Amino acid sequence: MSNPTMPNTDPPPELLAPAGNWDCVAAAIENGADAVYFGLDTGFNARHRAANFGLGEMDELMATLRRRGVRGYVTLNTLVFPSEMLPLARVVEAVASAGVDAVLVQDFGVARLVEAICPEMERHASTQMSLTSAETIDVAAQLGLSRVVLARELSIREIRKIRRQTDIPLEAFIHGALCVAYSGQCLTSESLGGRSANRGQCAQACRLPYELVCDGEDRDLGDVKYLLSPQDLAGYAAIPDMIDAGVNSLKIEGRLKTPEYVANITGHYRRAIDQAMALGTVTVDETDRHEMELSFSRGFTPGWLEGNDHKRLVPGLRSAKQGVQLGNVLEHDGDAFRIRPSSTIRLGDGIAISSRCNNDLSLASMASGHADHHQGGRVYSIHPAGHRRSHTKWKEAAAGQDVWIGLKRGDIDFHRVDANAVVFKTDDPQLQRRLAQSFRGKPGRSLTLDFRVIAAEGSRLRIEASTESIHGRRTTEIQGDEPLERAKKHPVTPGMLADKLGRLGDTVFRFGNLESEIHGSPMVPMAMVNGLRRRLVQELDAQVSARPSRSIDARAGAHWSQPIESSDPSSDGGPLLGVLCRTRQQLDAAIDVGVDRVIADFHDVRDHRQAVDAARAAGVPIELASLRIQKPAEMGLVRQMIRLRPDGILARNLASLQAAIEDEIPVVADFSLNASNHRSAEWLHDLGADRMTASYDLNADQLDDLIGALPAHWLEIVVHQHMPMFHMEHCVFCSVLSAGMNKTNCGRPCDRHVVQLRDRVGKLHVLQADIGCRNTLFNADAQSAAEVVGRLMTRGCRYFRVELLQESATETRRVVSLYRQLLQGDISGSEVWKRLSADNRVGVTRGTMEAKRDPLAIL
Repeated sequence: MSNPTMPNTDPPPELLAPAGNWDCVAAAIENGADAVYFGLDTGFNARHRAANFGLGEMDELMATLRRRGVRGYVTLNTLVFPSEMLPLARVVEAVASAGVDAVLVQDFGVARLVEAICPEMERHASTQMSLTSAETIDVAAQLGLSRVVLARELSIREIRKIRRQTDIPLEAFIHGALCVAYSGQCLTSESLGGRSANRGQCAQACRLPYELVCDGEDRDLGDVKYLLSPQDLAGYAAIPDMIDAGVNSLKIEGRLKTPEYVANITGHYRRAIDQAMALGTVTVDETDRHEMELSFSRGFTPGWLEGNDHKRLVPGLRSAKQGVQLGNVLEHDGDAFRIRPSSTIRLGDGIAISSRCNNDLSLASMASGHADHHQGGRVYSIHPAGHRRSHTKWKEAAAGQDVWIGLKRGDIDFHRVDANAVVFKTDDPQLQRRLAQSFRGKPGRSLTLDFRVIAAEGSRLRIEASTESIHGRRTTEIQGDEPLERAKKHPVTPGMLADKLGRLGDTVFRFGNLESEIHGSPMVPMAMVNGLRRRLVQELDAQVSARPSRSIDARAGAHWSQPIESSDPSSDGGPLLGVLCRTRQQLDAAIDVGVDRVIADFHDVRDHRQAVDAARAAGVPIELASLRIQKPAEMGLVRQMIRLRPDGILARNLASLQAAIEDEIPVVADFSLNASNHRSAEWLHDLGADRMTASYDLNADQLDDLIGALPAHWLEIVVHQHMPMFHMEHCVFCSVLSAGMNKTNCGRPCDRHVVQLRDRVGKLHVLQADIGCRNTLFNADAQSAAEVVGRLMTRGCRYFRVELLQESATETRRVVSLYRQLLQGDISGSEVWKRLSADNRVGVTRGTMEAKRDPLAIL
C-alpha cells in the first residue's frame, strides 16, 4: 500500500486521454494529458461510431501533439481478416510515417504486421487481447510488445502481483464506462445481430433490461432490471495505490464522449495524479465528484480495483446516464415539483426524473441506453417552498434548501411520476462553459525553453536554446552577425536578456531558465536579441514537431498478405468430429455415438479425472477445456488439468496454451484467442498449437477467406453451438441470488440453481458459472453451420466440433448423430438443418454463418 504521508519520488504515471475529434485533442492537451489515443476513419478501431481522424490529418495531428509535449497513439485494435491485411498495411505505413508514437492492437497478426513494417513504432496490447496475468503477458510479449493494457477486471492486488512478475510497462483504465464482459471476449452483438464488438460495432446489449428465470420460474427482483449494466469506473481514490502497484499509464475511457467530458475528467485526474505524487494521497471533494458525474455517469464505482463486489458494481436499477442525484420529488403541482436538493441547482440546469414506463417508448430508445424511463427538461424557475405562487424567484438554490422547481410546459408528464421519484441533475451550462473555455481559448500548454547566453566584448553574441520534447532534449545555437562593442552607457545585464528572451508570445514555448556569461561591458542591441530569439524559436519548433526518423518497409504488406502454403501430409484423411460436453451424461452419450474425440468442459474441476478415465476406458481421445480467462494465482487450475495427462488441452488463454506446449501435451487454441487471419493463426501454430478454432467473429464468407489463406487442416470449425455471448467477471448468481458480495461469501448459488435471462423478445439465454466463478451467458438458440459443412470439407477442412450446453443424453445422441452422418456423407447439410429445425427441443439458427451486418438488427 502507498504511504499517504510521503511523496513519491518515482516518475509519475502517464495520464492517457481519449480523443474522438480535434476538439477532444485540444481538451486533452490543455487539461494536462501526457498522451492521447484516437482512431482512424479507415476502420480497424474499436470505436466505429466515433468521429475518428483521416489519414490525411495524421501529419498535422502528430505535429500538434509533439509541439505540446503530448504523445499520440492510434487504435488499430480490432480483428482483421486475411483480405484486409494489405489495406491495413497501407494504414500502418501512413501512421508510422506521420510519427505516431504507438499503435494499440488486439490481433496477434496485426502486431506482427506492424513490427514487420516499422519495428521502431511501439506496439501496445489492447485490453481486448485479454491479458490478465503475468503468464499470459509472458507469451504475448513474444510479439515484441512495448506495453500491455490490462483487463479492467483486475484488482490492485492482482495488478501488484503481475508487476512483480513482469518488466513490461502496464497500462490500466482509471475512469469511464465499464463493459460487463471481458473486452475481446464479448460475442453478444455478433450473436444477436451480426455486429462484432471485436470489429468496433458493439450494440451495447448489456445496457438492456433482462428478467431472471431461476429453476424455471420468474424471480421478481423489483426495480432491479439492468442485470448486466455496470456503473462507471471512477478510480481517483485508488491512484496512490495504482502508482505504488507499478502502473505506468492511467487511461481514461471515452472516445465517444464530448470535448467537455475530456476536459473535465482529464483535468480532475491531472490534479489527482499530481497530488498523489506530491503528498502520497488524493483528496476529491463532493464538488469534484459532482463535476465529473455531470459530464457522464451511470453512477460511480471503483470497478474491480478493490476486488469483486457484484452488488456494488451492478445495482441493476438503471443503465443510462444519470448525472448527480439531487433527491426525491416531495410533491408536484402543474409543471413544477418540490425538492430539497443535495447540491446547488440553477436556472437552465438540465434535470431528469425517474418515471413509469410509457408503452410508446421505442425499441431503439431502449437499446441506446434510454430504457430507464427518465423524463427530462431545463429548470425554468426556482421558488422557495411556501412561495410557489408568489413573485419571489431565485436564480439558484443551495444544497438543502426546500424549493419548487418549475419546468417548461409539457417537458414532464407528471402522470408518470410517482411520489418520491428520484431526480437527477444531468447538465450544468455554467460548468460546460467553463470546460469549453479551457480548450477553446488561447492555447495555454507549452514547452519550457531554457537559454544559455554568452556576451563578450569583441565577440559575436551566442545564444543557445533547449527544450525537453517527448522524444528527448532538443538544442540549437545561433550567433549574432557582428562582434559586440563596449557599452558607453548601458552594458547588457542578465535581467535585460531575460526580459527580451522571455517574450515568446503565441509560440508553443514558455520561458524557463537563463544561464548567462557576460565578459566585460558589452553593449547588446535589443533588436539583435529579438531577431536571434525568433530564429531560435523557429528552429526549435521545427525540431520539436519533426517526425522521428524511422525505417518503413513498404514491401512487408505485400508479403504478409500472401497466403501460407503447406504440403503437410497430415492434411490427408477424412473429417473428424469432436464433441464438447458440459455434463458427464453428455460425455457418455457422445462416446456411445462413436465420435472421434470428446472435450470435457465441466463446472467442477474435480470431475475431470472421472471424465478422462471414462474416455480412456472407451478408447476415445479426450481433451480438457481450460478457463477462458486466467488470472493471477489460477495457474494451479491449469496444472491440475495437465497432471491428468489428457490427450489434449483446449486452450482458451495464452497461459494454458503455453503450459500445455511445455508439457508436450497436444493443444488446440480455442475461439477465445481470436484467430481471424492467417498471420495470427501462424503465430499460434509457431508457438506449438496443433490447430486453432476459427474465431466466432467470422461468417461463412469470412471463414472462406481464412481457409484460402492458410493450410485448412490448421483449423477446427465449430459447426454447432450455443454462442457464448457475455463472458464476465461479474457474477449474476451472487448479485441477485445471494446475500454475499463475491465468491468468498456468496454460498455458491450457481451450484444449486439453473438460471436463465429473458431478453426483450422473450428468448431465455442460459447463464452458467465456470470453475473460476466467471459467468457466461449463452444464446438461447443453437447456431448450426450444417449447410456449409460440405463446402468446408471440399476446401480441405478436417476437424469439426459440436458444442453442447444443457442437452440431455437423448438430445445429445440425436444432435451428435446427425452431424456424424453429415460428415460421413450419409445425409446433407440441408437435411440436418431441417431435422434440427423440426425438433422443438432444439431451437436452432444459422447465426453468424449468414448474419447480415445490419447495424439495427440487435435493436
